Amino acid sequence: MNVLGIIPARGDSKGVKNKNIRLVDGKPLITYAINTAKESKLLTDFIVTSDDEAILNIAKSNKSSYYKRDLKNAQDDSPIELVIFEVLQFLKDIQYDLIVLLQPTAPIRTGKDIDNVISMFLKDETLKNVVSVVELEDIHPARMYEVDDVFNLKPLNSDKEKEQRQKLSPVYLRNGCIYAITTKAFLEEKTLILSNKKAYLMPHSTWVNIDTERDLMVAETLVKLWKAKKI
Repeated sequence: MNVLGIIPARGDSKGVKNKNIRLVDGKPLITYAINTAKESKLLTDFIVTSDDEAILNIAKSNKSSYYKRDLKNAQDDSPIELVIFEVLQFLKDIQYDLIVLLQPTAPIRTGKDIDNVISMFLKDETLKNVVSVVELEDIHPARMYEVDDVFNLKPLNSDKEKEQRQKLSPVYLRNGCIYAITTKAFLEEKTLILSNKKAYLMPHSTWVNIDTERDLMVAETLVKLWKAKKI
């Protein structure tokens, strides 16, 4: 099976300026995705796609393949699917069976995680889509509300609002670490997340997805603990 890893990294970011090259425990954020891709034994190839020269230079210095993204696919509202289509077109001479998306903003994952996901496809030829998730522990829809204009609380799930946490069924959240889809399904459905998909469960303790300055500070702490094998 030929497997392509794609690391998408725009230069601009509203929430965190220069997010993908900000330092996390002394290293640019983008390097965590690159190093994880290098650790994988089952990725055939991987490539960084960016519109930003600084990011592309980091990719180059870390011995990663890279592709300069078209600016029209590097906007705040640019769908990730168009980015993937652009990369596939750039690499049209190579036929890949599986696409694995590795977002730099979710840095805590390993090459083994990537290989575990790929192995799910190797074991099940009918599988088309896998998404990495974490279990939400105290954060649960039963504890969530909508607030109207006069601050009335409306529970998202009124049937479960008063249930004890121990009795609630587990719920899971996409953690942004790994999205995998067969190339055939992606080209047919033109979406990264299919209605029929399977979960790859990852530890809640390592969950971080960087969209704000606060997330960046949390990531700094969690990455240090992760490296020290304390989480």
